[in-house]
Amino acid sequence: MPETTPTGSPAATADAERRYVLTLGCPDRTGIVARISGFLAEIGGWITEAAYHSDDETGWFFTRQTVRAGSVAMSVDEMRARFATEVAAEIGPETEWRLTDTGQVKSVVLLVSKESHCLVDLLGRAYRGELPARVDAVIGNHRDLEGLVTRFGVPFHHVPFTPDRKPEAFDEVARIVDGHAPDAVVLARFMQVLPPQLCEAWAGRAINIHHSFLPSFVGARPYHQAFARGVKLIGATCHYVTAELDAGPIIEQDVVRVDHSDTVSDMVRQGRDIETVVLSRGLRWHLEDRVLVHGRKTVVFN
Repeated sequence: MPETTPTGSPAATADAERRYVLTLGCPDRTGIVARISGFLAEIGGWITEAAYHSDDETGWFFTRQTVRAGSVAMSVDEMRARFATEVAAEIGPETEWRLTDTGQVKSVVLLVSKESHCLVDLLGRAYRGELPARVDAVIGNHRDLEGLVTRFGVPFHHVPFTPDRKPEAFDEVARIVDGHAPDAVVLARFMQVLPPQLCEAWAGRAINIHHSFLPSFVGARPYHQAFARGVKLIGATCHYVTAELDAGPIIEQDVVRVDHSDTVSDMVRQGRDIETVVLSRGLRWHLEDRVLVHGRKTVVFN
């Protein structure tokens, strides 16, 4: 069994499984793949995954490649420095890239309100070592879920939100989140709208989940509205948070069919199920550096 943290997530990736993960996006042209693969061969990189996408509409090229860390006779910092000067600079100034080490455990902070289904699912996956990260903290604007969180050995922070102190509450949330410098800030049914400054500060790290009825059924009791209209599909969308409400780049979506025999309670239950699955998939792909954002869209090498 791997060594685990108090939250149950792997303390570090075993050396045999440790990988360096390279993601890159740039204006498309000939020779990019050859240059990257040539560099990896030069440093002895044993490639275990390689994915590519060329977008005809934007003229942009995307790739994700993983190599066995043990096959490279240098640290990830040395590899970054060499790639920056020997490859990225040659490809061009618009190149967007990053190189991560799976041996460095990533951090997640969850924001919650009263709904428990997404929280329970993510805490359980982290406890079982199914997420490539540890959950460092949960922040709730109510205390309803505190006992659940502490049973997993995760610190719970209660930050109350009232109409007259929302800015102060968000300042406190930001202080706690930024203290952990997390790789992902997950709005696990957090029923508060992030202010623009936090959307900007956490851009590309803040992840949200919502039901698929938007924009048709806005506001309270969306499943009741959908039931009244006799919808035949319900689902969920996992996306990055932006200042434009529920309109950030989409990471994952899924649906399930319903019919006339389903009650409102049936639809709510199935909606919760699909939300948990979609959020966990989206978060995992984000943590595994499988999601490349370009403008309003994403490329997901899953």
